[in-house]
Amino acid sequence: MILVTGGAGYIGVVLVQQLLERGAAVRVLDKLYFGEEPLRQVRKRIDLVQGDIREFDPQVLDGVEAVVHLAGLSNDPTAEYNPKANDEMNHLGTANLARACKERGIRRFTYASSASIYDRGLYAEDLLQDEDSPVEPRAAYAVSKYLGERSLLALVDEHFCPVILRQGTVYGFSPRMRYDLVVNTFLKDALTKGELTVFCGGEMWRPLVDITDVARAHIACLEAPEEKVRGQIFNLSYRNYRILELAHYVEYALRDRVQVTINVDYAERQARSYRISSYEIERVLGFKHQVSVADSAADMLQRIEEYKLTDFGNPRYYNIQWMTLLDEMEKNLKRIGRVF
Repeated sequence: MILVTGGAGYIGVVLVQQLLERGAAVRVLDKLYFGEEPLRQVRKRIDLVQGDIREFDPQVLDGVEAVVHLAGLSNDPTAEYNPKANDEMNHLGTANLARACKERGIRRFTYASSASIYDRGLYAEDLLQDEDSPVEPRAAYAVSKYLGERSLLALVDEHFCPVILRQGTVYGFSPRMRYDLVVNTFLKDALTKGELTVFCGGEMWRPLVDITDVARAHIACLEAPEEKVRGQIFNLSYRNYRILELAHYVEYALRDRVQVTINVDYAERQARSYRISSYEIERVLGFKHQVSVADSAADMLQRIEEYKLTDFGNPRYYNIQWMTLLDEMEKNLKRIGRVF
């Protein structure tokens, strides 16, 4: 049995599908902020447990042989909206889950960290950073992910084999779709506005990785010999792109469907910028990223229509909008009681 925390989320749903295709038994632990609908196609084939990573029932680990840990707040705006909850989920929740797994004798554990811990800012020296590069994360989200990493590495021994994946900015289709990630946002803007707006001249660098490649990487780390991955950190990125370059790739992928104008704003402002090397995971595991931005954008275009996910203004597709809406609803319900 493989436990996927956050398995009803953007990456989690895709990973669960891949695990099932490989014949794995899967249990999902998820808060279900976005409901069960993203898991609809696999619901009868998984064991779904609703729970909070901050205070989960230890029985969720019964029969579990490996854990893929994706649960937590997953971008800067939500982390900054509630820094306390962000630390409790991404840092302390990770530490508590890892300790519980080690106590249960669960050896294999992969952790979805973030390449944003490498961010040096747009006006810093431009460096290609690898897993040995020094990092000084500043934003609340990046700090919480880095502290989660430290808590895992402190537990490494011959009985516990955690692997840390520093994921670049993810793109691609998921039944739990997000339009608040840069490639997905460009696709949405192309379809709804016919134009893409790029700030700071589009000079910012981002490492980008397709969602299916992220899922494949977690599975590869679970299946690899322990001696190759125990306590290892791997960067995940198909390529490093400048944001202006990225806009042109999306425009190219959609040009047979829509005419897109790219508007460039050259005003200076603070912006994230960083490049990473993904050579290590290829060297150690022979893992190669497969899905380009252009191919993923074309696939998204087809599948969002197939799944009827074209109500682009729905707050459900934007983490900060949805989380603030839930927070407001929770406060209102405490005052008014039940709705009906």
